[in-house]
Amino acid sequence: MYTVGELLRQWRHRRRLSQLDLAIAADVSARHVSLVETGKSNPSADMILRLAEQLDVPLRERNRLLLAAGFAPRYAERPLDGDTLSAAWGAVERVLRAHEPYPALVIDRRWNIVMTNRTVDPFLADVAPDLLRPPVNMLRLGLDPRGLAPRIVNLAEMRVVLRTRIARQLAAAPDPELAALYEELLAPGSEDASHPIESEVVIPMIFNFGGRELRLFSTTTTFGTPMDITLDEVAIESYYPEDAESAAYLTNLVGA
Repeated sequence: MYTVGELLRQWRHRRRLSQLDLAIAADVSARHVSLVETGKSNPSADMILRLAEQLDVPLRERNRLLLAAGFAPRYAERPLDGDTLSAAWGAVERVLRAHEPYPALVIDRRWNIVMTNRTVDPFLADVAPDLLRPPVNMLRLGLDPRGLAPRIVNLAEMRVVLRTRIARQLAAAPDPELAALYEELLAPGSEDASHPIESEVVIPMIFNFGGRELRLFSTTTTFGTPMDITLDEVAIESYYPEDAESAAYLTNLVGA
């Protein structure tokens, strides 16, 4: 079991900061940072959170830092459908509905799908039933040959895009389950070597749907100042048509 100082040092190294860099950002002395990391000084809960804020440590891991120092966790992890998160979750539902007729979905930190809007449903019509049993994982759904993979025209490009994104996510916030999923579905392979990413402003996903090619690009939305672990770890993936033909097809698809 790591001490709080060891954990803070790991996060500092992960963020590629020197002790002086962290000290300046947190408005403390570099000597104090050194004493905390080596266990020669016992930081207060406020000091731990102060350093964690500058290191951009996820809320779940901030609780781990506090526990390592003998303090109670500061951040709750409430259910999405609970009363406490009802206002935030209501906002998410409105965002999903407002995005129709284009697809949008909510994922958690391991890319499990939490909620979708109605435009997503037609895309899942031919997916193997076991891939749709909860928790439905977006990565597995998109990359499994029994899922959406056969219909993604530029699958090799999308694998490269996803590999880069997940690698960045793991570097920012390590997670064993997501790392295992990365190794299973996204480990570099020979099938990707001959598919370099072309220079584009946005790389679209080209989807074969009913004999038509839909060109979609995505954006990711997160809560700006979450104080709950659940909200800290969810993101809204919104897909937009890249051309008028794709927009018209999606509009007709859901009758919007």
